[in-house]
Amino acid sequence: MIINYKIDKIKHKATFCFNKESPDIYKALSNLYCDKKMLLIIDKKLNDKFTKFLFKDLKKCGLKVILLKVNGSKINKNKKLLFKIIDKLIENRFTKKSVLLSCGGGVIGDVAALACSLYYRGMIYFHIPTTMTAIVDSCLGGKTGINYKNIINSVGNYYHSQNVFISKNVIELIPNREFMSGIPEIIKCGFIDNKKILSILKSNKEKFLSRKYNFLSQLIKLTLTTKIKFFKDDVFEHSKRLNLNFGHTFAHAIEMSLQGRKTDVIRHGEAVGIGMLCEIYYSEGESKSFKQLKDLLALYNLPTNLLHLNIKKKLPLVKNEIFKNIFLDKKKIGRYPRIIKLIKVGKSKITVMKNNKKIINTINNVIFK
Repeated sequence: MIINYKIDKIKHKATFCFNKESPDIYKALSNLYCDKKMLLIIDKKLNDKFTKFLFKDLKKCGLKVILLKVNGSKINKNKKLLFKIIDKLIENRFTKKSVLLSCGGGVIGDVAALACSLYYRGMIYFHIPTTMTAIVDSCLGGKTGINYKNIINSVGNYYHSQNVFISKNVIELIPNREFMSGIPEIIKCGFIDNKKILSILKSNKEKFLSRKYNFLSQLIKLTLTTKIKFFKDDVFEHSKRLNLNFGHTFAHAIEMSLQGRKTDVIRHGEAVGIGMLCEIYYSEGESKSFKQLKDLLALYNLPTNLLHLNIKKKLPLVKNEIFKNIFLDKKKIGRYPRIIKLIKVGKSKITVMKNNKKIINTINNVIFK
C-alpha cells in the first residue's frame, strides 16, 4: 500500500511495509539516480535485533552503509546533533547523490532532514518513523528543525523525504507509552477535518491496542491523507496548513516549561492532547466539543492535565513559564499568539488570542485542574 502525493510537481511517497523494509527501500532507490552510499541514522533506543537485521539487509542490497547511532530524546534536538550528522557525512565523503536514511521518532526525523537540506544544499532523504507520533504526523510535511535558546523549532526549514516507510515490524516494537502518545495527533485530524477518524477511534479501541496492522495501516493512511490535504498546496504555512497546529500553541508552551527538568516526562503527543483541550476551552469553555475530546483522551488513558506530574512545589513557576512561552510561539502575529478555533467538529479556522486573562484562566482550569 502506497500514498502518492506531489509537492511543487515533485513526487513523494509513503510506503507501508508489511514484511521486511529493505526490499521496499531498495525498490525506491532503484527509481532514483544515486551513488549507492547510505548513511543510516538510528535511534539508540531502537531494538538491537531490528537494527542489525535492517543494517545487514541494506548491505545485501548492494549499498555501502555507514551506521550512526544517536540519542533521539527531546533534549538532544539541538545544533550538536545536527553537526554530528553533518560531520559524519563529510568524514565519509558522501555526495549530493548519496542517501540518508533516518530511523527514529520526531527528533531524529526533524534533525536528519535539516542536515539533508543543508549538506550540499540537499541530498536524497528517506525516513522510517519509529514512534506513533512520527508515524501519524511528523513523518510527512517536510518540517525540519532544532530547538535553540530553549525555543522549540526556532531553527529549521522545509525539506521533504522522497519516501517514508511505515513498517509493521517497527509498530510491533514501539513501547506502549510511545505508541499511545500518537493518538492525539490522530484525534487532531478528526477534529479539524475528518470526523470519520473520531468514530473509528471511539469504536475500535481493542483493535488499536492489539496493534492489528491491517486496521492500523488503514487508520494511519486516513490520518496522513487528511494531513496531506492541508500542506500540499501550502507548504510554508501561510494559510490552510496552520490548521494542523491545532493544540500546538499550548502544547509547545507546556513542553518548553518542562524542558530540562527532572519532571520532563511528558511526550509531545500527550502535550498536544492537553493543548487541544486548552484551545477549545479558550474559544468556547467546557463545550460539547471540549467534553467529546476529553472523553476520547480518557478512553485511551491519556492525560487531560498535568496533575499526574510531580510538580506541586514548582506549580507557580511552571504556570508562569507556560504563560510566557505561549508568547514565544512561532505562529504569532505581532505580539498576539495564534490558535486553532473549531467552528464545529470537522471544521476549523485560525484565530488570535488577545485576552491574557482568558489565557491564564485556561491554564488554571485545564492544565492544572
